[in-house]
Amino acid sequence: MFDSLSDRMKQDDEAAVTTRERVLRWVAVSVLSILIFGGLYLGLLLIE
Repeated sequence: MFDSLSDRMKQDDEAAVTTRERVLRWVAVSVLSILIFGGLYLGLLLIE
C-alpha cells in the first residue's frame, strides 16, 4: 500500500536512466578500472 522512500527512489532512478545509458556507464567504469589498475601494474613492473 505505502512505498518506502528507498522503493520510490529506485523507481524514479529506473525511470530516469535508460538501459543504454546504464550499459554505457558500466562499460566506461570497466574500461577506466582496467586502465588504472593496468597502469599501476605496469608501473610496478617497470620499477623492479
